[in-house]
Amino acid sequence: MKKKLIVLIFDATGRQIRQATIPKLLFPLSVLIFLSVAVVLYLGISDYLRLKEENKSIHHLRADLKTKVELVAHQQNQIAAFTYKIEQLKVQLAGLHDFEQKIRVVANLDPKDNKTSIFGVGGPDPEESDPVNMVAQDYQVLIRNMHNEINEIDHASHDQQSSFASIFSQLEGKRNLLSATPSIRPVKGWVTSRFGRRQSPFTGRQEFHRGLDIATRAGTPIIAPADGIVTYSGSKGLMGNMITIEHGFGMVTRYGHIQKLIKKKGERIKRGETIALVGNTGRSTGPHLHYEVRLNGVAVNPAMYFLD
Repeated sequence: MKKKLIVLIFDATGRQIRQATIPKLLFPLSVLIFLSVAVVLYLGISDYLRLKEENKSIHHLRADLKTKVELVAHQQNQIAAFTYKIEQLKVQLAGLHDFEQKIRVVANLDPKDNKTSIFGVGGPDPEESDPVNMVAQDYQVLIRNMHNEINEIDHASHDQQSSFASIFSQLEGKRNLLSATPSIRPVKGWVTSRFGRRQSPFTGRQEFHRGLDIATRAGTPIIAPADGIVTYSGSKGLMGNMITIEHGFGMVTRYGHIQKLIKKKGERIKRGETIALVGNTGRSTGPHLHYEVRLNGVAVNPAMYFLD
Protein backbone atom coordinates (compact mmCIF):
# COMPACT_ATOMS: atom_id res chain seq x y z
CA MET A 1 0.00 0.00 0.00
CA LYS A 2 1.44 3.35 -1.09
CA LYS A 3 1.91 5.98 1.54
CA LYS A 4 0.12 9.21 0.82
CA LEU A 5 0.26 12.69 2.26
CA ILE A 6 -3.02 14.50 2.72
CA VAL A 7 -2.88 18.26 2.18
CA LEU A 8 -5.76 20.42 3.34
CA ILE A 9 -6.31 23.79 1.58
CA PHE A 10 -8.17 26.57 3.47
CA ASP A 11 -9.45 29.95 2.34
CA ALA A 12 -8.82 33.31 3.96
CA THR A 13 -11.57 32.72 6.59
CA GLY A 14 -10.12 29.39 7.67
CA ARG A 15 -12.78 27.32 6.03
CA GLN A 16 -11.57 24.22 4.31
CA ILE A 17 -12.24 24.40 0.63
CA ARG A 18 -10.25 21.50 -0.78
CA GLN A 19 -8.39 18.41 0.18
CA ALA A 20 -5.52 17.03 -1.83
CA THR A 21 -3.67 13.81 -1.51
CA ILE A 22 0.07 13.78 -2.36
CA PRO A 23 2.14 10.67 -2.42
CA LYS A 24 4.68 10.79 0.41
CA LEU A 25 7.58 10.13 -1.97
CA LEU A 26 6.84 13.38 -3.81
CA PHE A 27 7.12 15.50 -0.69
CA PRO A 28 10.93 15.45 -0.35
CA LEU A 29 11.13 16.09 -4.05
CA SER A 30 8.78 19.06 -3.69
CA VAL A 31 10.82 20.40 -0.81
CA LEU A 32 14.00 19.97 -2.87
CA ILE A 33 12.41 21.73 -5.81
CA PHE A 34 11.21 24.52 -3.53
CA LEU A 35 14.66 24.94 -2.01
CA SER A 36 16.23 24.89 -5.45
CA VAL A 37 13.86 27.54 -6.66
CA ALA A 38 14.56 29.61 -3.54
CA VAL A 39 18.31 29.29 -4.05
CA VAL A 40 17.96 30.22 -7.71
CA LEU A 41 15.82 33.21 -6.80
CA TYR A 42 18.32 34.23 -4.12
CA LEU A 43 21.24 33.96 -6.51
CA GLY A 44 19.31 35.77 -9.21
CA ILE A 45 18.37 38.59 -6.87
CA SER A 46 21.95 38.79 -5.57
CA ASP A 47 23.32 38.94 -9.10
CA TYR A 48 20.76 41.57 -9.99
CA LEU A 49 21.69 43.71 -7.00
CA ARG A 50 25.41 43.22 -7.72
CA LEU A 51 24.93 44.11 -11.38
CA LYS A 52 22.92 47.14 -10.35
CA GLU A 53 25.75 48.36 -8.10
CA GLU A 54 28.30 47.63 -10.78
CA ASN A 55 26.17 49.53 -13.27
CA LYS A 56 26.18 52.51 -10.89
CA SER A 57 29.95 52.25 -10.57
CA ILE A 58 30.31 52.00 -14.34
CA HIS A 59 28.11 55.08 -14.72
CA HIS A 60 30.28 57.00 -12.25
CA LEU A 61 33.44 55.75 -13.97
CA ARG A 62 32.10 56.82 -17.33
CA ALA A 63 31.24 60.27 -15.97
CA ASP A 64 34.68 60.53 -14.36
CA LEU A 65 36.34 59.32 -17.56
CA LYS A 66 34.37 61.84 -19.60
CA THR A 67 35.50 64.62 -17.26
CA LYS A 68 39.12 63.51 -17.51
CA VAL A 69 38.91 63.21 -21.28
CA GLU A 70 37.53 66.75 -21.47
CA LEU A 71 40.29 67.95 -19.12
CA VAL A 72 42.97 66.24 -21.22
CA ALA A 73 41.48 67.76 -24.39
CA HIS A 74 41.49 71.19 -22.74
CA GLN A 75 45.10 70.74 -21.65
CA GLN A 76 46.03 69.62 -25.15
CA ASN A 77 44.45 72.74 -26.60
CA GLN A 78 46.27 74.87 -24.02
CA ILE A 79 49.60 73.25 -24.90
CA ALA A 80 48.88 73.77 -28.59
CA ALA A 81 48.00 77.42 -27.99
CA PHE A 82 51.10 77.87 -25.83
CA THR A 83 53.27 76.30 -28.55
CA TYR A 84 51.73 78.60 -31.15
CA LYS A 85 52.41 81.65 -28.94
CA ILE A 86 56.03 80.56 -28.55
CA GLU A 87 56.37 80.40 -32.33
CA GLN A 88 54.69 83.79 -32.70
CA LEU A 89 57.14 85.30 -30.19
CA LYS A 90 59.99 83.91 -32.24
CA VAL A 91 58.52 85.46 -35.38
CA GLN A 92 58.13 88.82 -33.61
CA LEU A 93 61.72 88.69 -32.38
CA ALA A 94 62.82 87.94 -35.91
CA GLY A 95 60.86 91.00 -37.06
CA LEU A 96 62.56 93.15 -34.42
CA HIS A 97 65.92 91.87 -35.61
CA ASP A 98 65.11 92.82 -39.21
CA PHE A 99 63.87 96.24 -38.06
CA GLU A 100 67.11 96.74 -36.14
CA GLN A 101 69.14 95.93 -39.24
CA LYS A 102 67.20 98.57 -41.18
CA ILE A 103 67.85 101.14 -38.45
CA ARG A 104 71.56 100.35 -38.58
CA VAL A 105 71.61 100.80 -42.35
CA VAL A 106 69.63 104.07 -42.30
CA ALA A 107 71.66 105.51 -39.39
CA ASN A 108 74.95 104.23 -40.87
CA LEU A 109 75.71 102.16 -37.76
CA ASP A 110 77.87 99.07 -37.55
CA PRO A 111 75.96 95.94 -38.66
CA LYS A 112 75.03 93.46 -35.96
CA ASP A 113 76.62 90.04 -35.78
CA ASN A 114 73.99 87.30 -36.04
CA LYS A 115 74.66 85.25 -32.94
CA THR A 116 71.16 83.96 -32.28
CA SER A 117 69.67 81.12 -34.35
CA ILE A 118 66.12 82.13 -33.43
CA PHE A 119 66.06 84.69 -36.23
CA GLY A 120 66.02 81.91 -38.80
CA VAL A 121 62.43 80.91 -38.01
CA GLY A 122 59.72 81.38 -40.59
CA GLY A 123 56.61 80.81 -38.52
CA PRO A 124 54.87 77.97 -36.67
CA ASP A 125 54.09 74.69 -38.43
CA PRO A 126 50.30 74.08 -38.15
CA GLU A 127 50.84 70.30 -37.97
CA GLU A 128 53.23 70.67 -35.03
CA SER A 129 50.62 72.74 -33.17
CA ASP A 130 47.76 70.30 -33.82
CA PRO A 131 46.56 68.70 -30.52
CA VAL A 132 46.02 65.29 -32.14
CA ASN A 133 49.58 65.16 -33.41
CA MET A 134 50.89 66.49 -30.10
CA VAL A 135 49.24 63.62 -28.19
CA ALA A 136 51.26 61.16 -30.25
CA GLN A 137 54.46 62.78 -29.03
CA ASP A 138 56.16 61.78 -25.83
CA TYR A 139 54.96 64.13 -23.10
CA GLN A 140 58.39 64.53 -21.49
CA VAL A 141 60.00 65.22 -24.87
CA LEU A 142 57.32 67.79 -25.65
CA ILE A 143 57.78 69.61 -22.34
CA ARG A 144 61.57 69.52 -22.69
CA ASN A 145 61.37 70.99 -26.20
CA MET A 146 59.05 73.76 -25.03
CA HIS A 147 61.37 74.52 -22.12
CA ASN A 148 64.35 74.75 -24.51
CA GLU A 149 62.44 77.10 -26.80
CA ILE A 150 61.49 79.34 -23.87
CA ASN A 151 65.15 79.51 -22.85
CA GLU A 152 66.06 80.33 -26.44
CA ILE A 153 63.50 83.14 -26.58
CA ASP A 154 64.71 84.48 -23.24
CA HIS A 155 68.29 84.52 -24.49
CA ALA A 156 67.28 86.18 -27.76
CA SER A 157 65.19 88.84 -25.99
CA HIS A 158 68.11 89.77 -23.72
CA ASP A 159 70.39 89.88 -26.75
CA GLN A 160 67.90 92.11 -28.60
CA GLN A 161 67.58 94.39 -25.58
CA SER A 162 71.37 94.80 -25.42
CA SER A 163 71.47 95.43 -29.15
CA PHE A 164 68.83 98.16 -28.97
CA ALA A 165 70.72 99.71 -26.04
CA SER A 166 73.81 99.75 -28.25
CA ILE A 167 71.85 101.42 -31.05
CA PHE A 168 70.52 104.03 -28.64
CA SER A 169 74.05 104.73 -27.40
CA GLN A 170 75.37 105.09 -30.94
CA LEU A 171 72.45 107.30 -31.99
CA GLU A 172 72.96 109.37 -28.87
CA GLY A 173 76.57 109.83 -29.89
CA LYS A 174 75.50 110.82 -33.40
CA ARG A 175 72.96 113.22 -31.98
CA ASN A 176 75.66 114.83 -29.87
CA LEU A 177 77.87 115.02 -32.96
CA LEU A 178 75.07 116.62 -34.98
CA SER A 179 74.29 119.11 -32.24
CA ALA A 180 78.02 119.98 -32.10
CA THR A 181 78.34 120.39 -35.89
CA PRO A 182 77.85 123.96 -37.24
CA SER A 183 74.88 123.81 -39.59
CA ILE A 184 73.36 127.30 -39.83
CA ARG A 185 74.67 130.72 -40.82
CA PRO A 186 75.81 132.76 -37.80
CA VAL A 187 74.53 135.94 -39.45
CA LYS A 188 72.59 136.91 -42.56
CA GLY A 189 74.36 139.15 -45.05
CA TRP A 190 76.61 139.22 -48.14
CA VAL A 191 79.76 137.16 -48.43
CA THR A 192 82.42 139.69 -49.40
CA SER A 193 85.43 137.40 -49.05
CA ARG A 194 85.42 133.63 -49.36
CA PHE A 195 87.53 130.87 -47.85
CA GLY A 196 90.86 130.28 -49.61
CA ARG A 197 93.53 132.30 -51.35
CA ARG A 198 92.72 135.98 -51.99
CA GLN A 199 94.30 139.37 -52.48
CA SER A 200 94.61 141.20 -49.17
CA PRO A 201 92.54 144.41 -49.12
CA PHE A 202 95.24 145.97 -46.94
CA THR A 203 98.53 144.87 -48.53
CA GLY A 204 97.42 143.83 -52.02
CA ARG A 205 99.40 140.60 -51.63
CA GLN A 206 98.12 137.03 -51.99
CA GLU A 207 97.17 135.47 -48.69
CA PHE A 208 95.17 132.53 -47.43
CA HIS A 209 91.85 133.62 -45.98
CA ARG A 210 90.88 131.11 -43.25
CA GLY A 211 87.21 132.03 -43.02
CA LEU A 212 84.30 133.90 -44.55
CA ASP A 213 83.67 137.64 -44.36
CA ILE A 214 79.93 138.32 -44.16
CA ALA A 215 79.00 141.99 -44.53
CA THR A 216 75.88 143.26 -42.76
CA ARG A 217 74.64 146.15 -40.68
CA ALA A 218 76.50 146.91 -37.45
CA GLY A 219 74.66 145.61 -34.40
CA THR A 220 73.14 142.62 -36.23
CA PRO A 221 72.86 139.64 -33.85
CA ILE A 222 75.36 136.81 -34.34
CA ILE A 223 73.96 133.38 -33.46
CA ALA A 224 75.74 130.15 -32.53
CA PRO A 225 75.59 127.63 -35.41
CA ALA A 226 75.85 124.68 -32.97
CA ASP A 227 75.91 123.78 -29.29
CA GLY A 228 79.15 124.40 -27.43
CA ILE A 229 81.10 126.22 -24.72
CA VAL A 230 82.63 129.70 -25.05
CA THR A 231 86.40 129.27 -24.61
CA TYR A 232 87.38 132.88 -25.43
CA SER A 233 85.55 136.18 -25.29
CA GLY A 234 87.60 139.36 -25.56
CA SER A 235 89.97 141.41 -27.66
CA LYS A 236 92.30 139.55 -30.06
CA GLY A 237 94.64 141.86 -31.97
CA LEU A 238 93.75 142.28 -35.65
CA MET A 239 90.52 140.28 -35.08
CA GLY A 240 89.26 142.99 -32.76
CA ASN A 241 86.71 141.66 -30.31
CA MET A 242 86.46 137.91 -30.82
CA ILE A 243 84.54 134.94 -29.48
CA THR A 244 85.69 131.33 -29.78
CA ILE A 245 83.29 128.41 -29.24
CA GLU A 246 84.40 124.82 -28.74
CA HIS A 247 81.69 122.44 -29.92
CA GLY A 248 83.36 119.12 -29.18
CA PHE A 249 84.49 116.33 -31.51
CA GLY A 250 87.40 118.58 -32.56
CA MET A 251 85.07 121.30 -33.90
CA VAL A 252 85.79 124.99 -33.08
CA THR A 253 84.28 128.21 -34.51
CA ARG A 254 85.68 131.74 -34.27
CA TYR A 255 83.93 135.11 -34.72
CA GLY A 256 85.88 138.34 -35.29
CA HIS A 257 85.41 142.14 -35.56
CA ILE A 258 82.57 142.03 -33.02
CA GLN A 259 80.91 145.21 -31.75
CA LYS A 260 79.53 143.76 -28.52
CA LEU A 261 80.36 140.51 -26.75
CA ILE A 262 77.25 139.00 -25.19
CA LYS A 263 78.52 135.59 -24.04
CA LYS A 264 81.43 135.21 -21.66
CA LYS A 265 84.13 132.58 -21.38
CA GLY A 266 82.86 129.34 -19.82
CA GLU A 267 79.22 129.85 -20.78
CA ARG A 268 77.43 126.92 -22.39
CA ILE A 269 75.39 127.92 -25.41
CA LYS A 270 72.81 126.29 -27.69
CA ARG A 271 72.42 126.42 -31.46
CA GLY A 272 70.53 129.59 -32.46
CA GLU A 273 71.45 131.52 -29.30
CA THR A 274 72.75 135.09 -29.77
CA ILE A 275 76.41 135.32 -28.75
CA ALA A 276 77.43 138.81 -29.98
CA LEU A 277 76.67 141.75 -32.29
CA VAL A 278 78.31 142.50 -35.65
CA GLY A 279 80.88 145.28 -35.52
CA ASN A 280 83.92 146.87 -37.15
CA THR A 281 86.66 146.34 -34.58
CA GLY A 282 90.25 145.34 -35.30
CA ARG A 283 91.60 145.49 -38.83
CA SER A 284 88.39 145.88 -40.83
CA THR A 285 87.19 147.89 -43.83
CA GLY A 286 83.55 147.99 -42.65
CA PRO A 287 80.93 146.28 -40.51
CA HIS A 288 81.14 142.55 -41.11
CA LEU A 289 81.65 139.21 -39.37
CA HIS A 290 84.80 137.18 -39.90
CA TYR A 291 83.65 133.58 -39.37
CA GLU A 292 85.99 130.58 -39.10
CA VAL A 293 85.40 126.85 -38.68
CA ARG A 294 88.30 124.69 -37.51
CA LEU A 295 88.32 120.91 -37.38
CA ASN A 296 91.07 119.39 -35.22
CA GLY A 297 92.95 122.67 -35.44
CA VAL A 298 92.77 122.94 -39.25
CA ALA A 299 90.73 125.72 -40.88
CA VAL A 300 88.00 124.37 -43.21
CA ASN A 301 85.54 126.10 -45.52
CA PRO A 302 82.61 127.35 -43.35
CA ALA A 303 80.31 127.30 -46.40
CA MET A 304 80.41 123.50 -46.30
CA TYR A 305 78.41 123.64 -43.04
CA PHE A 306 75.62 125.96 -44.21
CA LEU A 307 72.44 123.89 -44.34
CA ASP A 308 70.01 126.82 -44.19
